[in-house]
Amino acid sequence: MDTKNAKTAVVTGAGSGIGRAVVVELLGTGWSVVLAGRRTQTLEETAAVVPEGAALTVRTDVSRPEDVAALFGAAVERFGRVDLLFNNAGTFGPGGVPVEELPYDAWRHVVDTNLNGAFLCAQAAYRQMKEQDPQGGRIINNGSISAHAPRPHSVAYTTTKHALTGLTKSLSLDGRPYGIAVGQIDIGNAATDMTASMGTGALQANGEVAPEPVMDVADVARTVRHMAELPLEANVQFATVLATAMPYVGRG
Repeated sequence: MDTKNAKTAVVTGAGSGIGRAVVVELLGTGWSVVLAGRRTQTLEETAAVVPEGAALTVRTDVSRPEDVAALFGAAVERFGRVDLLFNNAGTFGPGGVPVEELPYDAWRHVVDTNLNGAFLCAQAAYRQMKEQDPQGGRIINNGSISAHAPRPHSVAYTTTKHALTGLTKSLSLDGRPYGIAVGQIDIGNAATDMTASMGTGALQANGEVAPEPVMDVADVARTVRHMAELPLEANVQFATVLATAMPYVGRG
């Protein structure tokens, strides 16, 4: 594949799920992609889906500033610039744990990954995009339906996803003078390993357990690519893509 004029993306949480689908979509359409995640093997498995693609895998814990600095250093060393950050790494944390029983260590793990990690990656991308020539780039944060409405017993996850919306808005405002466009995609029930239990039943706000429909994760990936490939003069500030019949509108 000719990557001479390809744009470069950094995708966190690239080893599985939504991250993997986005990497495959970008590699398959000519992007150069830097894959970040905690497990080297799963990153390599993702890259191998498009063997002719321009991929670089970098083992990264996004909650560690030194890992994030090394990630963006490797991206620039290999590809010269960063045009897109898909800020995707995240964790639900322990599922189904009531507020009063949630261990502080579990809370901290979710906050460190979902919020602190997103900030560190956005900060590193922002620094690079501000200084590179031509200046600018795009950051897309992976929010969630939980950035709008919680599920039962999801206080840590929901709190971080609401915070990501504030991060998106602030970065979007501060990036204007430098051609840095920042948006957020809020995703509901994409079919991944993390949502595998949806088909058998998920706890609803009324206390019932009910199966929920899911959608093809490839539809999420195409939406991310659409957002990514807009000219920097245009921005999708917030996009919501979800399984059509999932119980979101009116949830709770």
